[in-house]
Amino acid sequence: MYHGWRSFFLIFLWLLACVLLALAAVRLHYTLNLPRGDPLNGGKNFFDPIVIELIAVSGLAIIWIPWIFHIIHKRREGRRRYNYTHLVIGLSILFLAFLAGAIISTHYWGDISYCWQYRQCRMLTAMLGVAWSATIISLILLVMELHYVSRHRAWGHPMHGRYDPSKFNISNYLPGRRRY
Repeated sequence: MYHGWRSFFLIFLWLLACVLLALAAVRLHYTLNLPRGDPLNGGKNFFDPIVIELIAVSGLAIIWIPWIFHIIHKRREGRRRYNYTHLVIGLSILFLAFLAGAIISTHYWGDISYCWQYRQCRMLTAMLGVAWSATIISLILLVMELHYVSRHRAWGHPMHGRYDPSKFNISNYLPGRRRY
C-alpha cells in the first residue's frame, strides 16, 4: 500500500512541477517582453528573481522524479545514490526549495485580488496555488518516507523497499563493494 501512495504522490508532484514550470515561464516571458503602454513597471522589461527560482526547482523536480522512478522500477541496489538516504535528502531539498519559492512569491503577490480582471494577475494567483500545492505534496512525501525509513530501520537500504531484512547483508552496500 505504501508503494502505491508513494507512486501516486510522486506522479502528482511531477505534474505540479510541469504546471509550475509552464506558469513561471509564461510570467518570465511576459515580464521580459512588456508591450508598449503596459502599466506594469512603466512598460520597461524586467524579471522577478523568484520566478527564476520557481523555474529552477520545477526543472529539478521534473528531472529528479523520473530518475527516482527508474531506480525503484529497475530495483537498483548497491550504491549510495540508490538508497533511502538519497531519497530523503532529495525530497528535503525539493521541499525546502518549493517552500522558499512559495513563501517569497506569497510575500510579493499575496493579495492581488484587486486586479483579477487581468489575465496576468490570474496567472500569478494560479502560480501561487500550484507552488503551495507542490510544497504540500513534497512535505507529504517527505513525511511518508521518513516514517517508512524510521519504522523499518531502512536508512542505507535500497529505496525500492523490496528487500528481506533477515537476509540483508550490509557489507554488500559498503562503498568499496559494488553490486550492479
